[in-house]
Amino acid sequence: MKPLLKSNKLADVCYDIRGPVLAQAKQMEDEGHKIIKLNIGNLAAFGFDAPEEIQLDMIRNLPNAAGYSDSKGIFAARKAIMHYTQQKHIKGVDIEDIYIGNGVSELIVMSMNALLNAGDEVLLPAPDYPLWTAAVSLSGGTPVHYLCDEANGWLPDLDDIRKKITPNTRALVIINPNNPTGALYPDEVLKELVEIARAHNLVLCADEVYDKVLYDGNTHTSVASLSEDVLTLIFNGLSKNYRSCGYRAGWMVVCGDKRHAQDYIEGLNMLASMRLCANVPGQYAIQTALGGYQSIDDLVAPTGRMCRQRDIAYELITAIPGVTCVKPKATLYMFPRLDPKVYPIQDDQAFIAELLQEEKVLLVQGTGFNWPHPDHFRLVFLPHEDDLRVAIGRIARFLENYRKRHGSAS
Repeated sequence: MKPLLKSNKLADVCYDIRGPVLAQAKQMEDEGHKIIKLNIGNLAAFGFDAPEEIQLDMIRNLPNAAGYSDSKGIFAARKAIMHYTQQKHIKGVDIEDIYIGNGVSELIVMSMNALLNAGDEVLLPAPDYPLWTAAVSLSGGTPVHYLCDEANGWLPDLDDIRKKITPNTRALVIINPNNPTGALYPDEVLKELVEIARAHNLVLCADEVYDKVLYDGNTHTSVASLSEDVLTLIFNGLSKNYRSCGYRAGWMVVCGDKRHAQDYIEGLNMLASMRLCANVPGQYAIQTALGGYQSIDDLVAPTGRMCRQRDIAYELITAIPGVTCVKPKATLYMFPRLDPKVYPIQDDQAFIAELLQEEKVLLVQGTGFNWPHPDHFRLVFLPHEDDLRVAIGRIARFLENYRKRHGSAS
């Protein structure tokens, strides 16, 4: 029989956070091995529970959640999101500007589906959260990656962005706070990014899903508060700030200058209607989450569990010879660098697979985040302190053996 092939649209799509090495890890687990998974920011797996108040409100509303909601989401949830945009100093947001989705992921894909024609280009950070690149490719667009500068705290290289703008460029994507690097962009950089979008008539797309996972007293500025005259899409949700990944409750806010974007907004409305609605039980968590006590503040405080684990992971990983890392100011991740003179890696996916086989620790290679060189990996610092020490101890042992095998004693 003629083989059934996948769509050509998938040719340039990858999502290595749940990619081939994870498949190997699952096979090893089936064989009885215990794997320490540092590959995904799934908070529930590490004992970070959703606030009880959110759980109770979802339970109480289940009798009301069996039917479809409005295609954009239930009124109370969208009203709470509107109030949240006001707290973030974003002007001019109305209920109809808010779309609730099955997580931010669905809305990212929807926003690109509505925007892009074949050959349209979207500027994306390198490294990026790979769903963004995949969404652009699946929508017929061409992802163009601008570099973030590790030597400058992983901030976007503004000159590189300007250099890569062409007549086909339609949008500029910002991931702030940044996954996978943990960078947090200062207002001066955000203003420069807005100016670039303004000058070239680009849509600004801002993934701000970690806007409360901030350390060391840092604060987050939503780029939409600085871009009133630029069409801006803001993406956020409950997954990380409220430890509610499985509820799949995310939202997109269309803001800024919408006057010239009515046809695009009509496309968004059409796509929102086609998928009928986001899951309704998850929507009932949104109003409670945004309006209640913000327990994330306790976790990211200097004595909080997330902050302590970030500090421990940073201390341990940077103690390994040939490994450096920009200390994250936000998120659940760090993006260490392996000195190529010490670790002459040619294929970083094979390198990560080798680590998995030898030490039963699962990471994601840097090229899985569209970083152009095989010299980084992303580390999730969600496990408890003892488990983190064990995991990074195994990484250190593997790297020591790797240095010996490849002739470096550095």
